[in-house]
Amino acid sequence: MTHLAAAYCVALTGGIGSGKSAVAELFRARDTAVFDSDVIARDLVRPGTPALREIADQFGESILTSSGELDRPRMRNRVFRDSREREKLEAMLHPRVREALLDAVRKCTAPYCVLVIPLLTEVRTDYDFVDRVLVTDVSPQMQVARLMQRDRCNADEASRIIAAQAPRAERLALADDVIDNEGDTAALTPVVERLHRLYLRLADTKIAAGPLN
Repeated sequence: MTHLAAAYCVALTGGIGSGKSAVAELFRARDTAVFDSDVIARDLVRPGTPALREIADQFGESILTSSGELDRPRMRNRVFRDSREREKLEAMLHPRVREALLDAVRKCTAPYCVLVIPLLTEVRTDYDFVDRVLVTDVSPQMQVARLMQRDRCNADEASRIIAAQAPRAERLALADDVIDNEGDTAALTPVVERLHRLYLRLADTKIAAGPLN
């Protein structure tokens, strides 16, 4: 167990197209500290970084754009078509992302923080410092529709991306809290407000209990 004298920590996860970003923004609007693993991952692969050099060495220089940046559409196409490629990329990035998130939690001075971790189900044991798991949930049909609209891909491509992630049932099995996000964004506001109040109470309880070591 990774003991931390730190903020109460909520991991926000969910399948692609389930509305994690919208939920995260509503927590930010309540002055909650939100740390997003995707944002961290993008920062880790800026031109000139060790991670980008490692990716180029592994996948070839063709994975870079003419300006030396990671060609994200090409990379995404490769990893969602081949699970072995995806595992190689995750092995390079995941330890770095985890360390950055852990450092953010250690430095956090807010009562609680939210960590946005889309692939939490696949790596849950690496995040033993997380106090609670919040899952945004929609049907696979809704995921496909949102992906087709957002990424302008066809139904087969959207289904392949969804299938590459952990099954919906496995995500829900990890959840302490679930947000049903089949409706519009306005419906999320009262749900997030209720969870915000809950997490503040839980954070107070953790603080009152004192450090574990």
